[in-house]
Amino acid sequence: MTGSVGDAEDLVQDTFLNLARAEQAGTTVTNLKAYLTTSVTRLAINHLASARVRRETYVGQWLPEPVVTFAEHPGDTPAEHAELADSLSMAFLVMLEALSPMERAVFLLREAFGYSYPQLAQLTGKSQTNCRQILTRARKHLATTTGHTPAPPPPPAQRAHGDELARRFFHAAAGADLEELLDMLAPDVVLHGDGGGKTRAIRRSVTTALPVAKLIISAIRRTTELGARLVPARVNGHPGIMAYDTQDRVLHVIALDITEHGTVHQIHALTNPDKLTHLGKVSDLGLRTPRKQQQQ
Repeated sequence: MTGSVGDAEDLVQDTFLNLARAEQAGTTVTNLKAYLTTSVTRLAINHLASARVRRETYVGQWLPEPVVTFAEHPGDTPAEHAELADSLSMAFLVMLEALSPMERAVFLLREAFGYSYPQLAQLTGKSQTNCRQILTRARKHLATTTGHTPAPPPPPAQRAHGDELARRFFHAAAGADLEELLDMLAPDVVLHGDGGGKTRAIRRSVTTALPVAKLIISAIRRTTELGARLVPARVNGHPGIMAYDTQDRVLHVIALDITEHGTVHQIHALTNPDKLTHLGKVSDLGLRTPRKQQQQ
């Protein structure tokens, strides 16, 4: 709903605080799951109104915060479950920005979590008929605005192939192997970057294979010149990497969206330090120098 790990955690905390206050006031909660889900859904809907205002003044492209897990320590997180991988993907979360808060809530509850229409009505405070209409409108809006509709999660074999493709992809980028990279990129590949105006990042999406391949090679070269190391990771349920500087601070995160045909269709690169703090200490390498300091 939020595209922000920190905001999501705050909403969950507020939900439990509201529950505690309700119980202290003498309220009897007969269905705890329904109560908590209803509360957090409505808090998220209200939160998105103010979040949209903030994003209107955002510098460059806006991308959601990355949810990162590692193969050696996967943990018990949603990103490791195949059935939720597409619901967490960068591409999917960016698509949701085209929807209103209520459309997003109904769409996610129905498509990602399989809630019934009676449940949707209870969670959102809308009628069942209205929920059906909202869902239909959301689907049409996504198809019209983005030209895509959400695809089902890839099967395990395809996910394994995607992990291997990602390994080869970043190896080729580190070795400046332009020809190898081009073989792995879809002709209509798109590179998205989010530096929030605080790091050197592309302000607009870059399209087509050749310019994307050259930019990736350049970015990985700058990273390695800083002495950084690249660690394979699953980013929002999809293959990618995390880059750490020599002090083990997070430098950036890159996620790959791989098609069923085995090519990279979208690349999401996050360097905005504000969106990496939940992953550990963030590196100050690559930060833009304020103009006043440059002039001095």
